[in-house]
Amino acid sequence: MIILIVGPTCSGKSELAIRVAQNINAEIINGDAFQVYQELDIGTAKPTKKEREIVPHHLFDFVSPNKEYNVKDYQSDARKVIKELQSGHKNIIIVGGTGLYQKATLYDFNFGDEDNEVDMSDLDDLSNEELYEVLKKLDFEATRTIHMNNRKRVLRAIEIYRAHGVTKSSIIQSQNHKPIYEDIVFVGLDVERASLYDAINKRVDKMMECGLLEEVKNLKDKYDTTKHAFQAIGYKELLSYLNGEISFESAIELIKKNSRNYAKRQMTYFKHQMPVVWFNDKNEAYAYILGKVKQHDTNVWSKYFVNWWRRFCQTK
Repeated sequence: MIILIVGPTCSGKSELAIRVAQNINAEIINGDAFQVYQELDIGTAKPTKKEREIVPHHLFDFVSPNKEYNVKDYQSDARKVIKELQSGHKNIIIVGGTGLYQKATLYDFNFGDEDNEVDMSDLDDLSNEELYEVLKKLDFEATRTIHMNNRKRVLRAIEIYRAHGVTKSSIIQSQNHKPIYEDIVFVGLDVERASLYDAINKRVDKMMECGLLEEVKNLKDKYDTTKHAFQAIGYKELLSYLNGEISFESAIELIKKNSRNYAKRQMTYFKHQMPVVWFNDKNEAYAYILGKVKQHDTNVWSKYFVNWWRRFCQTK
């Protein structure tokens, strides 16, 4: 059985996941885009090493910050772990705040063959507006969901068309948007907005007390901070401070603001993209999950007995 635990940042997802995992013979898979990176610890709010020793955790701390790692890479890695755990008859908990990564793993997302080399050099000197006009001519539907200033996504949509001769929109429309696994439980933690925002602000203050600035300084000295890893909230703002672009106080307030805005985007995505059952109370969510697991186990044993009885009767 697969249990997906989602919700906004600072809602208590990891705590719930560990509690459930201890009671249902489960292992945990990270579902966060930035907790995959090594050494980005404080700002990404990873479970501590002690917490990760309580139950086995997967896909944490295994990608160098110098490496570009995307949703397709995660999809491949996560599905491999799921296959291994299912072969060992383990329950699986996926927990994290990156909805796209989770949906790409659990649903019939097909990214196509991205190994084709495509020459994009003719687009290097185009402005964002000019680049957007190119995409409009190739895949107007894609421009409905991609902002003109999101140059990376605009280029990616153009690259898909050049590589495969079909648009990104047509690839998406050809999929059924259905889960590829049986027996998935979708659970979400919702928190009253004022309480959530207060918790986010306090978490940022706690991260600073725990040495987030020192962590960012060390990473800046060791790695190329233009890489994707350093787009994580908490890191990009403090890098702007260290580069002399904003004041320290502005960086802290920006981290809090960006975290709050991210929480809003997370809730919008989860409430529209997956059939999540929402809970305001972690204890209620815990009881619901255990009930679903018990029901699943009962059904499995019932099917096993029915199949055994049929085979027994056929031998008579």
